[in-house]
Amino acid sequence: MHRQIAGILTGRATKWLVLALWLVVTVVASTFAAKLVDVQNNEASSWLPESAESTRALEKLTSFQDPNSIPTVVVYEKSSGLTEQDLAAATEDAKRFAELEGVEGEVVGPLPSEDGEALQTIVTFNFGSDGWNSLPDAADELKEIAGISGGDVYIAGAGGQAADSAEAFGGIDTTLLFSTLSIVIVILLLTYRSPVLWILPILCAGVALFSSQALIYFLAKYADLTVNGQSYAILTILVIGAGTDYALLLVARYREELRRHEDRHEAMAFALHRAAPAILASAATVVLGMLCLMLAEMNSTAGLGPVAAIGISVTFLVMVTLLPALLVICGRWVFWPRGPSFGSPEPTQSGIWARVGRRIAVRPRTVWVATSLLLAVACLGLLRLDTSGLSTEDSYTREFQSITGQQALEEHGLVDRSNTVQVVADAAQGDAVRQAMAGVEGIASPSDPVVIGDVAYVEAVLDHDVSSPAAFDAVEAIREATHAVPGADALVGGGSAFYLDTKEASTRDNQVIIPTILVLVFLILIVLLRAIVSPLILVATVVLSFGAAMGLSALFFEYVFGFAGSDPSFPLFAFVFLVALGIDYNIFLMTRVREETQTRGTRSGSLVALTSTGGVITSAGLVLAATFAVLGTIPVVFLAELGFAVALGVILDTMVVRSVLVTAINLDLGGRIWWPSKLDRADHTVQPSAAPDLESVP
Repeated sequence: MHRQIAGILTGRATKWLVLALWLVVTVVASTFAAKLVDVQNNEASSWLPESAESTRALEKLTSFQDPNSIPTVVVYEKSSGLTEQDLAAATEDAKRFAELEGVEGEVVGPLPSEDGEALQTIVTFNFGSDGWNSLPDAADELKEIAGISGGDVYIAGAGGQAADSAEAFGGIDTTLLFSTLSIVIVILLLTYRSPVLWILPILCAGVALFSSQALIYFLAKYADLTVNGQSYAILTILVIGAGTDYALLLVARYREELRRHEDRHEAMAFALHRAAPAILASAATVVLGMLCLMLAEMNSTAGLGPVAAIGISVTFLVMVTLLPALLVICGRWVFWPRGPSFGSPEPTQSGIWARVGRRIAVRPRTVWVATSLLLAVACLGLLRLDTSGLSTEDSYTREFQSITGQQALEEHGLVDRSNTVQVVADAAQGDAVRQAMAGVEGIASPSDPVVIGDVAYVEAVLDHDVSSPAAFDAVEAIREATHAVPGADALVGGGSAFYLDTKEASTRDNQVIIPTILVLVFLILIVLLRAIVSPLILVATVVLSFGAAMGLSALFFEYVFGFAGSDPSFPLFAFVFLVALGIDYNIFLMTRVREETQTRGTRSGSLVALTSTGGVITSAGLVLAATFAVLGTIPVVFLAELGFAVALGVILDTMVVRSVLVTAINLDLGGRIWWPSKLDRADHTVQPSAAPDLESVP
């Protein structure tokens, strides 16, 4: 029945209907896909769940301050010392700042440092709910106005950080896309050795990306789906990388079948019938793994789940409908100059992976034990992985002016007055809350309580960077002190409180989601392989590969790239992509092993599977690794680390885990890997010196 469905999709008439349908979808989708950038929500407050203390505090803070108010600090620095003329110029600048569109309240400053080498002026902007998108232009206006002779000016504070964040993600919709496509095209050209064939997978990946972006746009606009710059970047990488992987697997199987079937429609029907289950299992694993992210407390993490799941689902549909239709429409000539003619021998039977398989077959137990030990040693690098979080200045791979401005404030003894801790409590306990805060180190003198209704508001300036460990310690100390005030029901918010809650929510998400995904992947493998032992082996190998990739990455982060640490959510994101995507290659391999086992036995079938899938899986791994490595072009440490770790992990999966470790275990255990299934109870043997005969593959 599956073959009949595959035949219908690629029939002589239906192939044109499939093409026409996707042409219509692409034309419509392209209009809305471009609008996805406009509905991104990059506000920090949108990342946390409602249960976080800083989020609950924010709800009560609306009576005392507009949540859309964004304090921005203009920092003047002059190493030779500020003159009276410089102070007068900064004072004049402050007057002009007050006249800018979006400025609310009074402009504070300029406030000089004790050493006389720096000034700060605080400007508060309010552009409504679109404030974070408007800050880059506002920062540019401040920069144009501000200036002192012989000195430097920086835009810092929350507004400066928002503007720099926008710059970091600026042009991501085009730069990231073109960079990824360029790398994929080069790899496809080297893989297919055809000047034409690569066009079809790229076209299909583009259709999948536009279609998924359009669907996500509607969900973000009308169903409150959270989409930010981070999830947007990952969506682009994921769709192109996974889509190309699926295309490689299908095209490789189609090429095989063209050697066995004279009619290309019949060849595609067989190819789709045999490749689609593995592609479906792979896509389902990624989709369900991504949907597990919805269990996260972090809204940004939870939002990535459906975004990525939609991207993979649409990509799967495109690659098993549009790509087969295009391939049969084009015919055999699309493989030029090395087209697979009917009856020609399969070249992979004498290739590098056939030789690798024969070498492993000599001593499979020695191979898998030694490989496992080497991967376990690499896992020791995890001891150097610091996921306590990154300060603002350590969050980017290059220096932005908000970071430089913050450093200037600290060097000259100026406190960033835009970074405050904000406490709301019962009105009757306002004075008691203020007294409790007064005993905490790391903050300036708390303000007198402001009472509106039954809520009192107390504010204090923090002496440290908004996302530094010292600021977190101060927030925790304030929470401990104010929570101890009887009847106060105090809630502590502000920028540092937000980052602290983000760290704690990420830690919780790691502990909940990682085990859930492991169990889910295990269950999917049981259904796919109809066994228990082989799924256990595959899950164990992927976890070992993940640990090795993370361990090696930690060493590179510290000793090569010089990163100060990692974001608390980094292990979860790396795990999701490495496990969900890494298991793909084992699925591609093991479904072929199971298919071949039915006629050859497990050991011979394992060699045939390695030989026939080795090239395509290696190419797929290179594509996915290269696409994730492109994340390093975005000057954000989190994305750079994620791209490097996933790329390294994928290379380990394809080159070591799938090709060597899993194959060696299969050859050692034989038919026992299918327990409790009755498959291969005869436990066939294999002659290591014998080359797999792919000509007899049915």
